[in-house]
Amino acid sequence: MIGGSLDLPIHDLPLFMAAAFLVNLTPGPDMLFVIGNSAANGRRAGVMASLGIGAGCVLHTLLAAVGLSALLAASALAFEVVKWLGAAYLVWIGIGMLRSKPGATATAAPVPAHRVFWQGAVTNALNPKVALFFLAFLPQFISPQESGQAAAFVLLGAIFNVGGTAINIVMAIMAGAIRERMARSRSSGRLGAWMRRAAGAAFVGLGIKLALTSR
Repeated sequence: MIGGSLDLPIHDLPLFMAAAFLVNLTPGPDMLFVIGNSAANGRRAGVMASLGIGAGCVLHTLLAAVGLSALLAASALAFEVVKWLGAAYLVWIGIGMLRSKPGATATAAPVPAHRVFWQGAVTNALNPKVALFFLAFLPQFISPQESGQAAAFVLLGAIFNVGGTAINIVMAIMAGAIRERMARSRSSGRLGAWMRRAAGAAFVGLGIKLALTSR
């Protein structure tokens, strides 16, 4: 249990941090969303997508801390509603990217940073599997007999989220660097458009995958 001024019912914190690192390092929809945005629109878009996903995780942490995420675990209807909203949103983003023309030039207006941020936040917030993961994973490191469980939940969620955001930002920078290197070729305009279409196809696939998941 954490001592000092933070007398929270948290146990096995080093184990939690190691497990959180491995989970965040495992490729998933969030990481693919970041890499896709960075590859299609540049590293700045990837970083903003990472921060947006982090904002979505903050929401999941707070909802789980107050017990609202338990509704998704208990109610099949609530799970299905959130799942289909999230799947539809991913497909909608993907279709928009698929509409990029192969002949588009590199001088096309960049995607606004705030739009990418909110896309990442909404994509993460509308994924019920994230809520269920927080509800199942974090309590394993909280002592049920002690008080202050909500604060402990928020602290563990913050640790998990900071690590995940940092990893996603690194992935965004790497994908953006690869994009910039490839963009030096004379066909960079066409390449950029095709990369957006490839990312769009990936988002449509993620939306379909989310729609086919069950509780």
